[in-house]
Amino acid sequence: QVQLVESGGGLVQAGGSLRLSCAASGTIVSMSDMGWYRQDPGKQFELVATITRGGGTNYADSVKGRFTISRDNAKNTVYLQMNSLKPEDTGVYYCTATHIGYKYWGQGTQVTVSS
Repeated sequence: QVQLVESGGGLVQAGGSLRLSCAASGTIVSMSDMGWYRQDPGKQFELVATITRGGGTNYADSVKGRFTISRDNAKNTVYLQMNSLKPEDTGVYYCTATHIGYKYWGQGTQVTVSS
């Protein structure tokens, strides 16, 4: 059973930073393409960032230059460093692992950015 557990969310003022972590069970991180999605208060889902098994990264235009996704295969953990946060970054952030065509999801962590 694959488990993804996010942490690091919270309340921060605009312009601040947060680092989200996604701890995975087993060795799924090293075998998967990992990603972060967010769901805004209006319930829209957005793909925020991805990192492939080979380390290639991709970002939504809305977060380019502000967010950085990284992975530590030895710790089975993926990170999302979020800088220069804006109120529109508010939402529930979900970690995903895509392995052999199946996408696993974490339970999400709330990020709230106040203006």
